[in-house]
Amino acid sequence: MIVTRFAPSPTGRLHLGHAYSAIVGAQRARESGGRFLLRIEDLDPTRSRPEFVDGIVEDLSWLGISCDPPLLVQSQRASAYDAALTKLREMRLVYPCFCTRSDIAAALAAPHGAAAHYPGTCRGLPDDPQRRASTPHSWRLDATKALARAGLPSWSEADGARFTSARSDFDDAILARKDAPAAYHLACVVDDAATGVTLVTRGADLRGSTPVQRLLQILLDLPEPTYLHHPLVAHSDGRRLAKRDLAPTLAAMRETGIDGATLAAELKGGKLPLGFAFADA
Repeated sequence: MIVTRFAPSPTGRLHLGHAYSAIVGAQRARESGGRFLLRIEDLDPTRSRPEFVDGIVEDLSWLGISCDPPLLVQSQRASAYDAALTKLREMRLVYPCFCTRSDIAAALAAPHGAAAHYPGTCRGLPDDPQRRASTPHSWRLDATKALARAGLPSWSEADGARFTSARSDFDDAILARKDAPAAYHLACVVDDAATGVTLVTRGADLRGSTPVQRLLQILLDLPEPTYLHHPLVAHSDGRRLAKRDLAPTLAAMRETGIDGATLAAELKGGKLPLGFAFADA
């Protein structure tokens, strides 16, 4: 039995790419007699809106996609994330980072400072509880220490291929932000484990997240799921669909008279509407 999940952020209405991702996950679950879950990733307090949560439910219903309980809402999960972060702190695998985005940008632009990864500005600072109590900060994973403890993680894709990560796949990833109890990587692995997800279905643009998430699963002693990174839906000229670029929404398609069940059947068969095409990340 396969358990999958659809995990949108309620920062705008869903578009065709979201529909395809939900259908891939739901199809895999239903074909196995398994469960398809909905998770609301609303940890961005400045952009998440309740009306977009309602829109997600409305759009899935229009497509004919049903979800199994429980509905997981990340903004209600702070204690679970704090427990995971505390475990990593006790293992001395995370450190507070006081850098702002401008600080990091300046460090990377400095002579001999150019690098693809976080430059490690705060990595070696002595712990200062007083500063932590008075100054906003994030928590970063110390990738070097974590890999020394766990080794390079590997994972399996749904087609049976097995992959092993490389050292270059890892940065000192942010696990908790100044304004949120957890960042994407930590919340993702904690929630997948809590809801028994066995197959992570998501776009190919998130394949690069898999190494650090597998590392966190090993460190936190969480189950290892299988992964399916499906092609992205893009405009026919190659431009990716994105909320910030005002990609055509499912709500707008519905208003033009498109039938949701018909659209879902076409997407399930790998057929896209005119003007759209599949693309790699």
